[in-house]
Amino acid sequence: MNWTLVTDPMVPVALLAALALAGAAMVIFAIARKARGGWLRAACLAALVAMLLNPSLVQEERDPIPDIAVLAVDRSLSQDIGTRAEVTAEAQRRIENRLEAMAGVELRVIDIAGDRSDGGERGTRAFGDLSRALSDVPPERLAAVMLLTDGQIHDVPDRIDRLGFEAPIHTFLTGARDEGDRILTVSQAPVFGIVGNEVTLSIRVDDYGTDVRPGTPVRVTVRIDGEAAMPQIAGIGQERPITVPITHGGENVVEIEVEPGPAELTLANNRAVVTPNGVRDRLRVLLVTGEPHPGERTWRDLLKSDPSVDLVHFTILRPPEKQDGTPIDELSLIAFPTRELFSERLYEFDLIIFDRYRRRSVLHPSYLANIANYVERGGALLTAAGPSFANYLSLYRTPLAGVLPARPTGDVTEIPYRAEVTPRGARHPVTAALPGANQEEAPPTWGRWFRIVNAETVSGETVMSDGAGDPLLVLDRVGEGRVAQLLSDHAWLWTRGYEGGGPQAELLRRLAHWLMREPELDEEVLAAEVTGEEMRITRRTMAETAGPVRVTSPDGNEEVVELEMVEPGIFTGLAAAGELGLYRLSDGTMTSVAASGVLNALEYSDVRVSAEPTEDIVRASGGGTFWLGDPTNMDLPTLRRTRAGRAATGLNWAGLQRNDQYTVRAVREVPVIPVALALLLIGGALLGAWWREGR
Repeated sequence: MNWTLVTDPMVPVALLAALALAGAAMVIFAIARKARGGWLRAACLAALVAMLLNPSLVQEERDPIPDIAVLAVDRSLSQDIGTRAEVTAEAQRRIENRLEAMAGVELRVIDIAGDRSDGGERGTRAFGDLSRALSDVPPERLAAVMLLTDGQIHDVPDRIDRLGFEAPIHTFLTGARDEGDRILTVSQAPVFGIVGNEVTLSIRVDDYGTDVRPGTPVRVTVRIDGEAAMPQIAGIGQERPITVPITHGGENVVEIEVEPGPAELTLANNRAVVTPNGVRDRLRVLLVTGEPHPGERTWRDLLKSDPSVDLVHFTILRPPEKQDGTPIDELSLIAFPTRELFSERLYEFDLIIFDRYRRRSVLHPSYLANIANYVERGGALLTAAGPSFANYLSLYRTPLAGVLPARPTGDVTEIPYRAEVTPRGARHPVTAALPGANQEEAPPTWGRWFRIVNAETVSGETVMSDGAGDPLLVLDRVGEGRVAQLLSDHAWLWTRGYEGGGPQAELLRRLAHWLMREPELDEEVLAAEVTGEEMRITRRTMAETAGPVRVTSPDGNEEVVELEMVEPGIFTGLAAAGELGLYRLSDGTMTSVAASGVLNALEYSDVRVSAEPTEDIVRASGGGTFWLGDPTNMDLPTLRRTRAGRAATGLNWAGLQRNDQYTVRAVREVPVIPVALALLLIGGALLGAWWREGR
């Protein structure tokens, strides 16, 4: 029960105040003049004002509403370290038991980062989860928020007014003070790098909770695409630049690992992985056309249409043996800069193409020998043969014969035929699944060609043929470089759309990428992709079978996975990948790496139990911080109720704010001055004043 005095004026308050002031002035004047009956007039005025105020006593029957105490339990990945999970479970059990026995308190338990869906990439977002969980809780009912955590929370508000509630926050820390750990941090890492150049990373190694002095050297191992590089030395607490070469396009997986320290909570933050994306500045291509022909513009147009290609194109229009007596100064042709291109600046080109080139006195054999050396040292060469490749003017009769995979027989066939992908070509990524290629027993839908230089393959892979067994496209690796040999000059018919054309643009793109050693076009690849807790392993090979793959997990355990063929040249298998970290794969000839989860996750940037991240917001809310210690000897503070505005924490106790909220079940109103009584008092006072003044 609760009684409250309320008023319900019969007239507007402003009018009532004016009447009261006017009457009070008259009464004061009468009393000051010592007029008879002045006090009776004052009593009459008071009774009139009281009647017009209409006071009453209101009686409410109230039901108290329990306050809500929120227990936010940290389920983030860092809570799996050491005995933190056991401490958390035991502390949660004790807190729930104590609050169940406390009258007027309703407990609500929420999990923080319970799904771990981002692998700890964004860290522990406790206050975001807390805000969503409290969306249906009236702020005036909140008694306290208790955080059961290791303290590493990454979304703490910088001001108390951004919390959205006014209640004490208490932090219960699930570990020991002054924990030690070694942490590797990548402070700077480029996103992109130019293929063939180097990028610089910046790392820092810190030791916390140990007596290791700053500057103490520690060993750092750097691996690029799973292969060990030169070991590095870094000083504790100092920035250390590391230079890494970008060897290919696409992702270059750079793994950095520091040796374990004297004190370690986890080795997950001793490793970091960065994946700079290798891009080519511009592909520099040298196209040498031996003589004008219908396909010359096709090659040029295809290469010029690609904005990433810098093309240098020369067509030999006037060979040295062509002498017609025209003075040199009257010729509009430029001299072929053979020395500059094939001696001084040869290695500036990424790809050299000879289109229907025939041996004449334009290029000295020493220059062709330079090109052969260029290929051996990692260059790329593409030749498109014309009829002269079969006779004494053939490039095969030059020093280039040592790098060309097909030897001409001396014959040229000029009958219609359709290019076909060979069984080996169906496995090779350059020609596998070309648009319109022969599917099973169906012939290809490409337009016909009408010339092929007959040759026999001496090395490499024949990936396309004329359908009668003669090689049409041969690919080969020579030394560190690559060579592609097209034994026809009729590819331009596809571009012109003859009989429906064919995929010349796609074929040229794939050839260029394969020649440039792009990983997605390599014929021998071991790769893996992690989805959830499962890893799909893919082995692409030219072989008929693929051997088992040995998978080494981040904790050192090994698993052997058998692969099955899903299409020609491609074998796949599945392995478990439930552990966060870098997995290493090997089939005896090839190695690869695959990352599960986020290796550089914010969650693992610092895993020590600490009060520092939440210290300011806890103090501003009036709450306290408590270290729980060992799960078998837990120092859990006492929980007690406190009044709003009073201290909510003390020596080994945490307060739950008492808000005294209620619902009204029934209301009864009793007038203080009934109207009849008020009229009687007013009338009596007036009669008394009249009688007193009449004497």
